[in-house]
Amino acid sequence: MSDSTAAASSPEPIPLGQPLPHRKVIRGWLTPIAEQRTAVGIVLLAIDWAVFLALIVGTVLLDAWWAKLLCGLAAGFVIGRLFIIGHDACHQSYTPHRGLNRILGRIAMVPSLTPYSLWEVGHNVVHHGYTNLKGVDFVWAPLTKEEFEGLTPGRRLMERIYRSGWGPALYYLVEMWWNRMYFPRKTYMGTSRPEFTRDGVFVTVYAALWIAALIGAAYATEQSAWALVGYGFVIPFLFWNAMIGFVVYVHHTHTAVQWHDDKHAWAKAAPFVSTTVHLTFPMKIGALMHHIMEHTAHHVDMSVPLYKLKNAQKLLEDTLPGRIIIQRFSWRWYFETARKCKLYDFTRRCWTDFQGRPTSDFKPAVA
Repeated sequence: MSDSTAAASSPEPIPLGQPLPHRKVIRGWLTPIAEQRTAVGIVLLAIDWAVFLALIVGTVLLDAWWAKLLCGLAAGFVIGRLFIIGHDACHQSYTPHRGLNRILGRIAMVPSLTPYSLWEVGHNVVHHGYTNLKGVDFVWAPLTKEEFEGLTPGRRLMERIYRSGWGPALYYLVEMWWNRMYFPRKTYMGTSRPEFTRDGVFVTVYAALWIAALIGAAYATEQSAWALVGYGFVIPFLFWNAMIGFVVYVHHTHTAVQWHDDKHAWAKAAPFVSTTVHLTFPMKIGALMHHIMEHTAHHVDMSVPLYKLKNAQKLLEDTLPGRIIIQRFSWRWYFETARKCKLYDFTRRCWTDFQGRPTSDFKPAVA
């Protein structure tokens, strides 16, 4: 069924105040939209890889330092686009073929140095299975005032930096990639599989070859090896970390978003809808990020491919008016959110600052 036909047969809007249908019912609305296409997936991956390689070549061949810098920054953005493709493949939503998805996912994720299997466990099982449930979902999980005060001074400083609005790159690099993705200790992973090690070795070998190629290019073109590694590897990798750190922060951090520390109350709150933000951007920037910001639809039904998320999100927002958090992006909004969303009070169900003073409205307990 085409997207236009699916839209024509959409369910009637459910007014605010009426009970939310079961998640299976809502997913049923999206089923006609969630058609996965192998050719589309392969073409998108090939285009992004070609652009990524061209930008890395640009850091070598262009003469001006600012041109090299721009190519490095743009390459970091394209790493983010490739990762989003890998993220879809990891959800088995990119093409209809499981084995192909696993191959394409690894190809897409390797420039971000992300071990596919480790991301699959941490993201699919933990984050999507228990979104915003404290003690299980670890992605940008807020501390309570008591937990914050119990930290060492150094750790409190890190938390202040992470929550400052300037810390997404550091947060993702340390808390997500280094601690949980790159040969993680059992303290963070809880288990070990041969596949984890193989994927870790795979991205390590790729990184070594990437750096070696840049050093070789530096000698061949009589340039500084340090400079080329900086422009062609360090800057893209750091930009990518900043990009993904920002994305995962704004997906689930908002003064209207709740966190829970009780599984029963969490389940009653329909977390697949209530804990997710649809962040909108001008100038089709959201499309440049492969529609990853149409995030409610993704949490409702992970089988919807990235190239169908826009239509799926619209259907949900038309059918569930007033229930989905829609936020137009601005830097003012972003830093205001960072100022308000420091800690969380699970008793009063609100965000607080580092002194424990409420910065958002109290949310009623779920019956």
